[in-house]
Amino acid sequence: MPAANIVSSIPEKTGSAQSFKRSMTLFDGVMLVSGVMIGSGIFLTSAEISRTVGGAGWMMLVWVIGGFMTIVGAMSYGELSALYPRAGGQYVFLREAYNPLIGFLYGWAYFVVIECGTIAAVAVAFAKYLAFVAPRLSENHYIFSLGKFHISIAQVVAIVTIILLSYINTKGINKGRLIQGVFTVAKILALALLIIFGIGALRSGVLSANWADAWKGFHYDAIRTGSASVTFTQAVNSHGMELIGLIGVAMVGSLFSSDAWNSVTMIASEIKNPKRNVARSLFFGTLLVTIIYILCNFIYIAVLPMHDIAFAPADRVAASASFYIFGEIGAIIIAIIIMISTFGCNNGLILSGARVYYTMAEDKLFFSRTGRLNKHGVPEHGIWMQCIWASLLCLSGTYSDLLNYIIFVVLIFYILSIAGIYVLRKKHPEAERTYKAPGYPVLPAVYILLAVIICISLLVYRPLYTWPGLVLVIIGIPLYYILMKRKKNVSRY
Repeated sequence: MPAANIVSSIPEKTGSAQSFKRSMTLFDGVMLVSGVMIGSGIFLTSAEISRTVGGAGWMMLVWVIGGFMTIVGAMSYGELSALYPRAGGQYVFLREAYNPLIGFLYGWAYFVVIECGTIAAVAVAFAKYLAFVAPRLSENHYIFSLGKFHISIAQVVAIVTIILLSYINTKGINKGRLIQGVFTVAKILALALLIIFGIGALRSGVLSANWADAWKGFHYDAIRTGSASVTFTQAVNSHGMELIGLIGVAMVGSLFSSDAWNSVTMIASEIKNPKRNVARSLFFGTLLVTIIYILCNFIYIAVLPMHDIAFAPADRVAASASFYIFGEIGAIIIAIIIMISTFGCNNGLILSGARVYYTMAEDKLFFSRTGRLNKHGVPEHGIWMQCIWASLLCLSGTYSDLLNYIIFVVLIFYILSIAGIYVLRKKHPEAERTYKAPGYPVLPAVYILLAVIICISLLVYRPLYTWPGLVLVIIGIPLYYILMKRKKNVSRY
């Protein structure tokens, strides 16, 4: 097949008022990548990571590995996005590298678990920090109870934010783009202030104590596997597979905090010069956020004892650190800034997500209405469907539950997508590649190996949070064949 013909098996709609508008610049792309990455994770997940690994050294290592994987993954996606610079991103990559079934399974999982689950988790985190400022809006105050099922005020707040942002994004890409830029700049400045003032407030005694036991685990960080209970201390002492497994479990927090960087590939049809700017957005955005995350965690261990990081109230590590840095008023201020961060993150997720459903609908693999653009050039029906399901997921469980469900399924498709680079180079060696994955074939292979180790660790140590996500993906197989049969029947008439 000629190189010019591999970009897409279905042409995009152009030349009408109801077409995607190429209005996103490189700056907008970087703001989208950075904005969706910096959501709630960096402010919360260090608590769970430290409860798992204990030592400051292990905690920092987890964040460094997570940053390395994110940058390598993003640079690898740069090659895929340059090859297929159109709406749908990862769905298109998987469809073209393998077959429509694999693409559909991703799109199905993207809607059911990955994107809507992330939107719900970030909205719940927004509500958590709002409750820090206004305790009456916390998850401990219920507006409805039926047996063990409760609906809290915080859950209602989370749902309201999803509805509001969904409405705004139905009014066109420019409104969503403006919100994304403003909120991303605000959160980056907020984190920069936390880092700068944190260095000034560094407690040398605390930092020395944390680093003195940097490679030791706590005795209370037990991870139960079957009938056995393994502490990180025991894993370190044994130098066995338990050590690798527990680090893999701890990686969930850092990877979730860095996730959604691929969102910019979903809106490639709305980016100027996408063959260059999507890859650049991926690299600059992930590099910027990785540096910020590592510096933030250094500040945490420089001002807080490891015990206080592990047991920060409601996992609000950033709020606890800011209390020591700024005093009581500082904790409230940073909580407000974090609310801005999570609000902006969800704007980016909501903006990009519906583009996947749009392309699936073009392939007759999703509701037909989601394949239509409104007068503002956005897939409004897809945005509202996403809004409804994400709102329902807000009622399904805690923040920790949601991120555990998400990351396992996310990693499976990241592995398949990056492996798709090897597949596509073999299938289409003649294709013009304006950007190639750096370090190929070694770095993409390293990413795949690390991701496989983490997936195995989650299956062993967190089975309750992995099998449900896997089952949801498998459910998509019969659904795909039902849709294909319907597609064939319709084509006969």
